[in-house]
Amino acid sequence: MRKLIVLCGVFFMAAYFGAFDAAAQEASSSGFQTLKEKFIEGDWKFMSLVLITLILGLAFCIERIITLNIATANTDKLLSRIDESLANGDMEGAKEIAKSTPGPAASVLYEGLRSSAGGPEAVEKAIVSYGSVQMGLLEKGLVWISLFIAIAPMLGFMGTVIGMIGAFDKIEAVGDISPAIVAGGIKVALLTTVFGLIVAIILQILYNYIVSKIDGIVNKMEDSSIGLVDIMARNNVFK
Repeated sequence: MRKLIVLCGVFFMAAYFGAFDAAAQEASSSGFQTLKEKFIEGDWKFMSLVLITLILGLAFCIERIITLNIATANTDKLLSRIDESLANGDMEGAKEIAKSTPGPAASVLYEGLRSSAGGPEAVEKAIVSYGSVQMGLLEKGLVWISLFIAIAPMLGFMGTVIGMIGAFDKIEAVGDISPAIVAGGIKVALLTTVFGLIVAIILQILYNYIVSKIDGIVNKMEDSSIGLVDIMARNNVFK
């Protein structure tokens, strides 16, 4: 009897979540269809510019996300391997480990190991200098994403203003302020603003994700740099 109750409960839960999932998919499909219809109803001249902004912005965002995911390395494991090599007196092996590991943190550690002959001051100076270079590489392309975030709503507003000017031109030509005369033009004008804002929101979310990803990598770089100096001092690299 208990098994029968459990099976019934599982059945009803599966049916409920299946219906919920189907409803969610239908709502998503309906929302996308509505969005597509409204996009087609807008003025193609400004809608095309907004679409180009979205495509270019997404291209830069995807490139940055892929690059940053590749650049993310397990710095704790890397420092542990370097520590083992230095404990065995194998400086060249430690350099090879840092050199063969992808990511900015490993590159910074490699520059620090290369400067070990100059003492801790030289190591810290090399880490700071090369860390600035890596920061520039991590932030590459962010200025373009910021540009597209700013341009998208501007293009939408421009389409709206030009559309409103056209609507008032119709009023002037006809000599009547009947809503039927200008409703279509105003609707098209406002749609450009809506889609410009949608593009800006999408790119802004991705931009914030990229910035948070960069902050995480930079924190790992700083922590690993401090750890490297401690490891080198503990293994009597500085003489």
